[in-house]
Amino acid sequence: MADLTIYLGNKNYSSWSLRPWLVLKRTTVAFDEIVIPLYQPTSKETVQKYSPSGRVPALRHGDRTIWESLAICEYLAESFPNFDLWPKDLAARGMARAVSAEMHAGFHALREHLPMNIRSSFPGRGVTPEVQADINRIMALWRDCRSRFGDGKGDFLFGNFTIADAMYAPVVTRFRTYKVELERDAEIYCDTIMAMPAMQEWVVASRNEPMIVEAYEF
Repeated sequence: MADLTIYLGNKNYSSWSLRPWLVLKRTTVAFDEIVIPLYQPTSKETVQKYSPSGRVPALRHGDRTIWESLAICEYLAESFPNFDLWPKDLAARGMARAVSAEMHAGFHALREHLPMNIRSSFPGRGVTPEVQADINRIMALWRDCRSRFGDGKGDFLFGNFTIADAMYAPVVTRFRTYKVELERDAEIYCDTIMAMPAMQEWVVASRNEPMIVEAYEF
């Protein structure tokens, strides 16, 4: 049994679970994972055994428990500093934290109308004016990060993969599911995220899940 265990929701639907899982995979440290089917009568009771908030994801590291996606990512960055999960440059690191926090707290219209559903395809569905405004803001953030800190240094927002990329990975899957029209540079960035071996592993697992949540199969 590994010293680290991450508790996740359904891989097809749980955007919050994907984020710290990608970061944990980046560390290459051995870990166990437990997927708890959500939206079932016993889901909340089961999750509360592992997460004080009653929500996933949660991370157990020895006798410690950390919950909330961004907090788990921060904990991993501090626990495994050799993997540079935040940019080394102070200005870049500050911006990476800012765009990650904006993702954590914002984009409510996109979350509501374009829920994560990796194995389905709903071209053009749910793109209200408010959702389009969120999409435009995300593309602007990506463009700014790449032009200021990523251009010529690598394919991710800040050159190499960081927590910021993990925070936006579920958005990339949404853009694919709903066939959102994007700027060319945003499309290229989405291709970069989807081509990651860890991302491909998650996608395969999501497609093989037996659980179906009808509310997200509209």
